[in-house]
Amino acid sequence: MNAGNTLRNKAQAFKGRITERIGRNTRNKRMQREGRTDRVSGNLKQSGGKAKDAFRR
Repeated sequence: MNAGNTLRNKAQAFKGRITERIGRNTRNKRMQREGRTDRVSGNLKQSGGKAKDAFRR
């Protein structure tokens, strides 16, 4: 997994964390859901990349 993809996935997870927290503070369920989706998606992409790297070695 190259550095660009790693950075992009971490940024997506961070953005999701921020969006989820803003949604929680404003009691906006839709924003919470979108943030959770972004956070989980970014983390899954990171895990997939790590697994792919592990099998390449």
